[in-house]
Amino acid sequence: MKYVIGVDLGTSAVKVLLVNQNGEVCQDVSKSYPLIQEKSGYSEQNPEEWVEKTVQALAEITKDFEGNVEDIEGISFSGQMHGLVLLDKENRVLRNAILWNDTRTTKQCRKIEEQVGKDTLLKITKNPALEGFTLPKLLWVKENEPEIYEKAAVFLLPKDYLRYRLTGLIHSEYSDAAGTLLLNVEEKKWSKEMCELVDIRFNLCPPLIASHEQTGTITNQIATETGLEESVKVFAGGADNACGAIGSGILSEGKTMCSIGTSGVVLSYEQRGDQDFQGKVHYFNHGEEAGFYTMGVTLAAGYSLSWFKDTFATDVDFDILLQDVNEVPIGANGLLYTPYLAGERSPHADSTIRASFIGIDASHERKDFVRAVLEGITFSLNESIEIFKENGKKIESIVSIGGGAKNEHWLQMQADIFNVKIVKLASEQGPGMGAAMLAAFGSGWFTSLQACAEKFVQVVETYYPKQENVAKYEKLFPIYQEVYVKTKELNQRLVEFRR
Repeated sequence: MKYVIGVDLGTSAVKVLLVNQNGEVCQDVSKSYPLIQEKSGYSEQNPEEWVEKTVQALAEITKDFEGNVEDIEGISFSGQMHGLVLLDKENRVLRNAILWNDTRTTKQCRKIEEQVGKDTLLKITKNPALEGFTLPKLLWVKENEPEIYEKAAVFLLPKDYLRYRLTGLIHSEYSDAAGTLLLNVEEKKWSKEMCELVDIRFNLCPPLIASHEQTGTITNQIATETGLEESVKVFAGGADNACGAIGSGILSEGKTMCSIGTSGVVLSYEQRGDQDFQGKVHYFNHGEEAGFYTMGVTLAAGYSLSWFKDTFATDVDFDILLQDVNEVPIGANGLLYTPYLAGERSPHADSTIRASFIGIDASHERKDFVRAVLEGITFSLNESIEIFKENGKKIESIVSIGGGAKNEHWLQMQADIFNVKIVKLASEQGPGMGAAMLAAFGSGWFTSLQACAEKFVQVVETYYPKQENVAKYEKLFPIYQEVYVKTKELNQRLVEFRR
C-alpha cells in the first residue's frame, strides 16, 4: 500500500493527514500556534511557527506509522489564503506574516481603487480591493516600513513559504496567487499592469506553477528531522478553499460546497474564466488546472459560535451547547443574529460593520441565542448563494464540510435555508484531503483529479429541505437582510467613538 500526506496550514493550527490509496485517513496530527495581535485590527504570525509545528507533526506521523516509510510517496499543501510573507535576497523572513484577517489596510484598498480603477481591477483580478488580500498588505509595508520593503526580494503566501522551507525551492501556484490582487486570473499570470499601476516591483512575484506540479523533494535536513525519505515528492498544493473544493469533489460545473470553519465559505465550480459577478463574490483559479471557482465569504462563521461559547458558555463543550437547538422553533423565538464580529466580506465588503442580536426579550434562554447564532451564520452564507442564483447558476445540491457538518440539526437548517439538498461526506477533512488528493494525482495514482475524487470522496448522508421550514425561512431571511442596512451607520459611528 502506498501513501501520501496532506498538510493543511490553517490560521490556528497545522493539520497533517496520512492517506492511503483507498482515500482512507490512516493518521492525523494537529499542532496549534498563536496569533500575534499587537493592535486592534492587526493579525500576524511568526512563519517559523508554521515550519516548527509542521516538522513536529510529520515526525509524529512517521513515528507512529506501522508500514514502511518508503511507501510514503508524496506531500502537498493546503494553506490559509492572502497572508504576506516577505523574504530578503538570502530568502530570510523580514517580518511577521500579515494574515488574511488583518484589517489595517483600508487606506491602501482605497488607494488601489483610485490608482487602478474599479473596472480595471475587476477585469484583471476579478475581485474588489479588500483588506484581506495580499496587495494592500504589501502597500502597507511599503508605506509604513519602507526599510523592510526595500530589502524585500520576493513575497510568498503562507503555505508557499512552508513548502520552500521543506524543499529549498521558491514557487507559488495559481489558486493562492488569485487571492493577491496581482494575478491576471483569466490569463493565469502575474499582471505587470497591476504592478505598474500601484508601483510595486514586478520581480517581487514568485514563479508560478500548477497545483499538482512537483516542486522538488524534501531536503536532507527535513528528512532527518521528520523521519521521511529524502525521495518524497513535494507538490505545489493550493489555497485552502481550492483544496477544500477538491477534497469535497467540487470539480465540475454545477457542484457547490459550503465550508464552515473560523470563516464560512460558499464555493461553486466555474468552467470559464470570463464570468462577471461585478465583484459581489470572489472569483479565483481552482486547484483543478482548467477550472475556476466563485466564492462568498462570511468572516466570522464558526468563529461566531466559538466566540459565543467562550463569552457566555465556558462551562460546557460544543455538543452540550448545541444539544437543545432543535427544541427552539425556527426564528429562535423572535431573535436574530448577524455574524459581523470581524466586519464582513460577502456580499458586504465592510470592515466597520459589527454583529448584532436583534429582538432580545426577557423570555429568551441560552438555547434561543445558540439557535439564532446558527441561523445568522447560515443566512449570511445564503446571501452568497442568492447571488450565484441571480447570475444564472443552477444549484441542486451542496456538499457541507467543516464545523457546520458536525451537527445534524445544523445540516437540516442549511437544507431548509438554502432550499437545496445538503450532502455530508465520510471524511470532513476537506482542505487536508484536497492537498492529499493533489499529491496522489501528482504521484501518478490517477489520470485526473476527477478520477481521484470518485475513489476518495464518499457521501454518507443527505439532508433534504422540508418545505414548511423553507417557507418560514423565506419570510425571515428578508428581515435578516435589513439588519445590515439599518445598523451600518450606527456601527460606523460606534467604531469612530471607540477610536
